[in-house]
Amino acid sequence: MTLKILFIGDIMGRAGRKAVSAFLPSLREEHSIDLVIANAENLAHGKGITRATLSEICNAGVDLCTSGNHVWAKPEGVEILQQPDTLLLRPANYPPKTPGVGEKVVAIATKSILVINLMGRDFMPTTVDCPFRALDAILEKYRTTPLAGIIVDIHAETTSEKHAVALYSDGRVSAVVGTHTHVPTADERILPGGTGFQSDTGMIGVRDTLIGVTYESGIKRFLTRMPSHFEIAESGLTVFNSILLAIDSETRKTVSITRIQKEIII
Repeated sequence: MTLKILFIGDIMGRAGRKAVSAFLPSLREEHSIDLVIANAENLAHGKGITRATLSEICNAGVDLCTSGNHVWAKPEGVEILQQPDTLLLRPANYPPKTPGVGEKVVAIATKSILVINLMGRDFMPTTVDCPFRALDAILEKYRTTPLAGIIVDIHAETTSEKHAVALYSDGRVSAVVGTHTHVPTADERILPGGTGFQSDTGMIGVRDTLIGVTYESGIKRFLTRMPSHFEIAESGLTVFNSILLAIDSETRKTVSITRIQKEIII
């Protein structure tokens, strides 16, 4: 059996949510998608998550959300993480006793998919535990669990760290997809051990911006090197970046990996 999983990159604010609502229902039908995962740390005006913004994308067809360092930006986000049936993950390599969980088993009919959320350490603003050791611990935890696939979101700044995580886990997980830098990379491929990989899935947000931030508010920091308020662009030509994975449920290997990129005026 081949399972089709769509991973959607970082969803930036209102424009990103609207693009998900515009494209996802038809994509699910067109490609017979079994599971949709999206990085949601930028849902609420570019930083953090609220119940309303999470409900909006889930109603559009997102099944589970990963996140990153901005997941704590809104108090509601922390509350959502602590719900027993939460659809929101935080990076698994935050220290012990941090609210929320970093992995979750999702049922697809009679099959089970393990989704793991990790965060990198190089040049990231938050200090976390080692993502490589965290991955090892999670894989050992589920070693005897019957799984049809394992998907890893590595939320990191550098392509080298994301690539290292992918190579480190090649053959042990179905796919490693990168998030955080908001720029889609053209390096999607299947590694020698059968693990699908892309350095960064990109964003769902207004295209002609500084990765989702208005040029006017973002350029001040480059010109003056002083802290400045970033304003999230909420309308304009909006890009939708995602990766479609086809996974063999018997071998847990990726058999195909395809970028899906669309544009819409919001």
